[in-house]
Amino acid sequence: MDTATPRATDELTYRDASEADVPAVVELVESAYRGDSSRAGWTTEADILEGQRTDPEGVREVLATPGSRLLVVERGGELVACCQLEHRGDAAYFGMFAVRPGLQGGGLGRRVIAEAERLAAAEWGAREMHMTVISVRDELIAWYERRGYRRTGRMTPFPYGDERFGLPRRDDLRFELLVKDLVPEPS
Repeated sequence: MDTATPRATDELTYRDASEADVPAVVELVESAYRGDSSRAGWTTEADILEGQRTDPEGVREVLATPGSRLLVVERGGELVACCQLEHRGDAAYFGMFAVRPGLQGGGLGRRVIAEAERLAAAEWGAREMHMTVISVRDELIAWYERRGYRRTGRMTPFPYGDERFGLPRRDDLRFELLVKDLVPEPS
């Protein structure tokens, strides 16, 4: 996928992240998932994980990975959301999804995921969108299910001992694969 031209949609601008965006993306992801600031939204993982969610090196890795893109979403020049898309054959992987905590619950996340699905289908011909979610995140999984994702029951272990993924506060964490069928747009 080539670098996308910024695209405005109902006051939101979607564009591919650049190196200059790395600090702001790290701050956004951390604010949405970790620490007390994340408690302003409903996606917080503060009760199950401490420590970092991502770091500059992790964001740069996404930017440098062939077939991967980091989509940033701005409103009025302010970064309000982001997500990672990675082309994996007939599927696309959706990750590093974050919405500024004070803006959660107002439909912004729904709009971002819909745009990500549209891009994956239109630009890559992806037939499915895949994501992994910590299996104990019932409310978050239910949100994705309302968007058409289905639980697969396929689990992968949480990387205990790798502080890049956070410091677990419980010993039953693992990732579940969620999948949604996509309908590619006609050419």
